[in-house]
Amino acid sequence: MRRRPKILAALAAVALAITVTGVSSSGPPASASTPDPSASPYSAAAAKYGVPESVLLAVSYAETRWDDHQGASSTDGGYGPMHLTAVDPTAVVDLSGKRKVAKAESLRTLYKASELTGLDPVALRNETAANVEGGAALLASYQRNLGLPVGSDTSAAQWYGAVASYAEAADRAAASAFADDVYAIMARGAARTTNTGQQVVMPAVAVTPDKSQVSKLALPAGVAAESSGVECPESLACEWLPAPYQDLGGGDYGNHDLANRPKTGKIDYIIVHDTEGGWQGTLNLVQDPTYVSWQYTMRSSDGYTWQHVKADDVAWHAGNWYVNMHSIGIEHEGFAAQGATWYTESLYRNSAKLVRYLAAKNNIPLDRAHIIGHDQIPGTLPSTVRGMHWDPGPYWDWEHYFDLLGAPIWGKSVFPVKAGSIVTIKPGFADNVQVLTNCTGAGTTCTPQGTNFVYLRQAPDDAAPLVKDIGLRPDGSASTTVVSDIGARAAAGSQYVVAQRQGDWVAVWYLGALAWFKSPASAPDAFAKPGLVVKPKAGKASVPVYGRAYPEQSAYPAGIPYQVVTPLQYSIGEGQAYPVGDPSIETDYYRAVTFAGEPPTDHVQVLGNDRYYQIWFGHRMAYVRAADVDLKPAV
Repeated sequence: MRRRPKILAALAAVALAITVTGVSSSGPPASASTPDPSASPYSAAAAKYGVPESVLLAVSYAETRWDDHQGASSTDGGYGPMHLTAVDPTAVVDLSGKRKVAKAESLRTLYKASELTGLDPVALRNETAANVEGGAALLASYQRNLGLPVGSDTSAAQWYGAVASYAEAADRAAASAFADDVYAIMARGAARTTNTGQQVVMPAVAVTPDKSQVSKLALPAGVAAESSGVECPESLACEWLPAPYQDLGGGDYGNHDLANRPKTGKIDYIIVHDTEGGWQGTLNLVQDPTYVSWQYTMRSSDGYTWQHVKADDVAWHAGNWYVNMHSIGIEHEGFAAQGATWYTESLYRNSAKLVRYLAAKNNIPLDRAHIIGHDQIPGTLPSTVRGMHWDPGPYWDWEHYFDLLGAPIWGKSVFPVKAGSIVTIKPGFADNVQVLTNCTGAGTTCTPQGTNFVYLRQAPDDAAPLVKDIGLRPDGSASTTVVSDIGARAAAGSQYVVAQRQGDWVAVWYLGALAWFKSPASAPDAFAKPGLVVKPKAGKASVPVYGRAYPEQSAYPAGIPYQVVTPLQYSIGEGQAYPVGDPSIETDYYRAVTFAGEPPTDHVQVLGNDRYYQIWFGHRMAYVRAADVDLKPAV
C-alpha cells in the first residue's frame, strides 16, 4: 500500500526546486553517457536510460504524485517517488485460492533497479535522484523485454506495454488500467510542489498509445467487468465477491436487504468509508452473514476492487437506516488515524473512477453534500449521535479527490465573504497541518501531515477554546484535538452561512451557535458562493433538526408500524441560517424486517407528503422539516 509522505511544515523551503518544462513525446536523443548535470532528476534519468521524459514523469505522478517517503516505505513496501518495492515474499496473500496480487518476486523492484543501475539499495530508498534513475532503468528493461525500441527520442505512444508492466499487477486488466491512468495524466499535464518543496511541472502531452502491447505481458487476462456482472467501470480492475443474504433462523437474517432501487428509494449518496483493517480481513468480514455489509471494498496498494452488494439492494453500512436506504458504501483499505500511510494515489484514482461511474448511473450530484464521508452521517436519535463513526478521518484529501472526480471544490474569490453569504471550506491539504492527538495512544501527538479541515473556536482568537458539540460531549465541555473528535472541524467542501466577520476571522452558524475560524484575505480558507439557505419561520424561536426524513404517521398503511421521527439534541435558533445540501430528498421509509420479504407489508417503500431538506449543520449533515423553515437564496 503506497505510503503518501508525512507533510512537515518545516519542509516548505527544503531542497532546490525541480522545474521540468518543455517535455515532449519525441525530440533529439540525449547522450546516455553524459546527461546534463544541471537537468532535473527526471530529465537526467530519462536521457541516461532512453525513456521519454513524459513517460517517466507520468508514471511517477501516477504512483506518488512525485512525493517521496523520506526513506520510509509505503505500507506495501514502496520507496521514493518511483515507488520501488521491497516486499517480504511471505506477505503475498491469496484469496480463496485465487491469486489477487502480483507475484512476490515482482514486488521487489528496488533490488531489480539496483542490479540495473549499480546503485546501492540504500541510495535507491533514500535519494530522489537515485530513485528516479531506478524507475527509469526499470521502464527501459520492461521495454526491451517486450522487444520494443528504447531511446528518449521514441514516442511516448510506444511505451504502453512497459508502463503496464510497471504496475506490478496481477492480470492484464489491472495492468492496462494503470497504463490508462498514466496516459490520461500525461494528456492533462500536471504541476505541484512535492512534500520536499520541489516544484515539478509536466506539460500536457497527448498521444495515442499502442494498447495492443499489453497482450505481450506474461499475465492472465483478468475478468472484464461486463462479463463478470459487477457494477464497475471497464477501466477498473473489479470482481464480484458477494455478501451472503442468508436466513439465520429465529427470525434473524443477514447481512443486507433485497430491494429494487431506485423504485424502492432513490440512491442519493455515495459514502466513503475506511476499513480500519487490512483488505483480507475486511473481505472475510463481509462474507460473514452475521456481520454488516457494504457495496464495495477497495485495496490500498493498487485500488483493486471487490463488489459485494448490488446497487439495487440495501447494504448495512451507514449506521443510519434512512441513509442506508439511499446510499452506496465504499470501504477503502486503511486506518483513519494513519491516513496518508494508506490513502494512496492508486486508491484515490480508482475510487474516483468508481464514484464517477456510480454517480452517472444513479444521477447523483458530484458534490460534498452527496459524495460524503461516514463522518458526515447523523445519528438517528439523540442516544446514537455519540456512537457514529468518524472515518475516513482528517487525513482523507477531499480536495484532491474531487479534482479527480472532475468536480473541484469551490475555491474562487468571486463573491465577498460577508454576513449572510454561504462559504465553502477549502483550506488546502499538504500545507494545512493541524495539530491532532491520540493517533498512537492517549496523550500522544500525531505525526504532522496534511489535514482536510480547519478548527472552529468559540471566539475570534487562536487561544479560544474549540466549539462545543453537545451530541458528542453531553457534559457541555469543549471539543478536543483528539483525532476521532470531529466536534469542532469544518472539513474541505463543507458549507456554512456567515454570521459575522472580524478582520481575518469569520464566524459561521454551526450546531446552533457561532463558530470562528481564521480566513485572511491573503490566504483564505473559505470562499463565498450562491446557494439556498433555511431559516426558522417567522415567530419560531427555534426549530428542531433530525437525523432522518421518515414519513408522517398518516402515510403508513395498515400492517406497517409508524416510525417515530425524534428530534436530535440540537436546534436552529431564531436569526440563524444553514445551507441546503439537497432540497428534494424523498420522505420515505423502506420496510425490510424479514428474510426475503413477507408481502404486502415487507420490502415496501412508504412514501410521505411531509417534506424535508438536507442541510449542512455541523460537521455532519442533518434534516429539517420544510414546514418549520423558510427556504431562501443566500445573500
